[in-house]
Amino acid sequence: MKKLMKGLMLMSVLGFLSGCFGGPSLKHYDNTTPQLSLEEYFSGPIKAWGIVQDHRGNVTRRFDVTMNGTWKDGVGTLDEDFEYYDGETQKRIWTITKIADNKYEGRAGDILDKATGEVNGQAMRWAYVMDLPVGDTTYKITFDDWMFMMNDGVLINRSYLKKFGVTVAELTLFMQKQDAK
Repeated sequence: MKKLMKGLMLMSVLGFLSGCFGGPSLKHYDNTTPQLSLEEYFSGPIKAWGIVQDHRGNVTRRFDVTMNGTWKDGVGTLDEDFEYYDGETQKRIWTITKIADNKYEGRAGDILDKATGEVNGQAMRWAYVMDLPVGDTTYKITFDDWMFMMNDGVLINRSYLKKFGVTVAELTLFMQKQDAK
């Protein structure tokens, strides 16, 4: 009986704490500006700069990204070329489909199943699972992306990389629209 009571008490405390620290909500960004429009922002050339930090906050990777986006009939293609400061390069091509007002789905070669996203005001939440190669091993990592529209064509992306629900790394990416050539 004592074990049962301790278990129930622990579950109650964890439930309370998860409610207190449940994380941000897109509702918080109602009527915020500048408003984010995926179709407008991810059209044309974009330059980005990013870092990856481990669970202690140490920067483990730095990289630049060159992107180009196009949209037709509610379907976008985002072509991304990554150049890591250690010399590694990577390419990812997203296909993003608008499925309802402010709701999107995305697919790319290293994304398992599909990404889902929603925009509200200045913010977007984008969630997906990726096969992430690290050395000779590939890990199935859940990404919880938050994008925030800023002035001057800048978009800030904060990603929380999780394994078994625990944040194992964070990614910060600053994007800026470029003039079409």
